[in-house]
Amino acid sequence: MNEGELLHWVVFFGVVAFALGVDLGFVGRKGKVISTRTAYAWSAVWISLGLSFSLLVWLWYGGEAAQQYLAGYLIEESLSIDNLFVFLLVFGSLGIALRYQRKVLFWGILGAIVMRGAFIVAGVELIDRFHWIIYIFGALLVYTAYRLVRSHGVQVEPEKNPMVRMSRRLFPVAADYEGKRFVVRRQGKPYITPLVIALVAIESADLVFAIDSVPAVLAISNITFVVFTSNIAAILGLRSLYFALAGSLQRFEYLSWGLAAVLAFVGVKMLVSDWVHIPVLASLGVIVVAVGSSVVVSLVLTRGKEADAAVLEAAGHGDRVKRTTG
Repeated sequence: MNEGELLHWVVFFGVVAFALGVDLGFVGRKGKVISTRTAYAWSAVWISLGLSFSLLVWLWYGGEAAQQYLAGYLIEESLSIDNLFVFLLVFGSLGIALRYQRKVLFWGILGAIVMRGAFIVAGVELIDRFHWIIYIFGALLVYTAYRLVRSHGVQVEPEKNPMVRMSRRLFPVAADYEGKRFVVRRQGKPYITPLVIALVAIESADLVFAIDSVPAVLAISNITFVVFTSNIAAILGLRSLYFALAGSLQRFEYLSWGLAAVLAFVGVKMLVSDWVHIPVLASLGVIVVAVGSSVVVSLVLTRGKEADAAVLEAAGHGDRVKRTTG
């Protein structure tokens, strides 16, 4: 890595640190519930920041790399909506109140950044050393697309999650939680709270998403900086996006079809890459059309559909706490 590349990484991580600091210190600070209007405003800020970073990629790596960044960013931003469904269902099943979800999401996203970084470095290294592995990645993406169409939705049961079950075996779990604390002392002994269980469930779910999403961006670009920055830029604003869309996520009923089309496309792109070159602009067009049309169809066909009150209540939009057994 030369000095120029090192500077690029320093600048990017500086932007990430600043964004996380702003998110932690200003967005919904002091444990207050962030309003939907504020969440929409901050979501617009994060998305604008993510899209604008393509200008620096263009300046440093050229026009094609900037197109690859945009394609990767759009793929990750689209797939991240599935993460939002997971957040909603995890919090709902564990009865985590809305005002305490912010802390879990912050640490969940921070963990996702580290996890994605490790996956991307490993993925790029594997493709460089073993070119044939692109066929495995391609087949994995096509299978994921098939699975999305077949399941037509996200199902999450934290109590059946292996990592959650392991956490419960290793540490005593409090039957309730005290504010936003991860650990409490009961009868002189430390107990983890349901917030930790929620965090473990979210991190393990992101591990599964990373296995699908990182190869999808590797199908677009083999530049480590482009793959990494497009991934991280897309997940930085997930917390604000969650609070903005939590009440209307049920309306994105047909988004999975658009995501399946994108994953199938990039999977096939990987499988035929040695014989057929698909321009980045064509990939961008497929992503925009597939995701955009699935969102429009969802909003039109679910017009007037109310969010499931029971789900929202369970997700913590009320102040009730669902007790869990240790």
